[in-house]
Amino acid sequence: MNFLENLFSLKDKVAIITGGGGVLGSEIAKGLGLAGSKIVIGDIKNYTEVADRLKQIGIESEGEYLDVFDRNKIEEVAEKVIKKYGKIDILVNAAGGNIKEATTSKETPFFDIPLSALEKVVALNLFGGAILPCQIFGKYMVKNENGGSIINISSMNAFRPLTRIPGYSAAKAAVSNFTQWLAVHFAMEYNKKLRVNAIAPGFFLTEQNRYLLIDESGNLTERGKSIISHTPMGRFGKPDELIGICIFLASDASSFVTGTIIPVDGGFNAYSGV
Repeated sequence: MNFLENLFSLKDKVAIITGGGGVLGSEIAKGLGLAGSKIVIGDIKNYTEVADRLKQIGIESEGEYLDVFDRNKIEEVAEKVIKKYGKIDILVNAAGGNIKEATTSKETPFFDIPLSALEKVVALNLFGGAILPCQIFGKYMVKNENGGSIINISSMNAFRPLTRIPGYSAAKAAVSNFTQWLAVHFAMEYNKKLRVNAIAPGFFLTEQNRYLLIDESGNLTERGKSIISHTPMGRFGKPDELIGICIFLASDASSFVTGTIIPVDGGFNAYSGV
């Protein structure tokens, strides 16, 4: 067990989770914390509550107000973490999501989706959800003698664009591309031990997508049924099923892994439908 514990240990690592107040971000934070990492929850809501829940199970954690669109606020949080811990080892960019206004429907055909709605979704998932935090936290991470790990959150939509959500699909495809670009850039220009990868979750019920997958009676919508029928494992993912892959990517177990986009999807991406 000592071999495995050392291989996957995050003891004394410092991890920042943007969007850590959400369903998936908070679960990833818990997993990294249980693996030994000190956790900083950054979000515009629920950050204190999540940090308090982690403390109750013995994880050293704190919550910080963090608006991923505000460079000054991100810098302020980064400086605060550096002052307290002296380093940032792990960055998980879990901020993101879709909005109803950027989703096609009978009431809102593609031709009528407001540009402002598309811009909001792209900005949330690409700029705030990946690029800005990587710029600001990454500036400190490249100085780490032992490197570190950045984990972005891509999506199944980056592999197979889904109907009805054009802005979200385009944004997540861009996140995947940016992840690969940044992995190369950091390794070749700054620090060969600083790795950048992404996970691509399949279908997990969250606040942002529930209205598309579950109806008011709690039953699967036609879209939800279609997703389940195209997922070989026959179910939605559970938030805690993202923990293992994130511990792997954050730990020395993946010391030669960078520039990858790893599906966590119950086989959805592998299934042709036949």
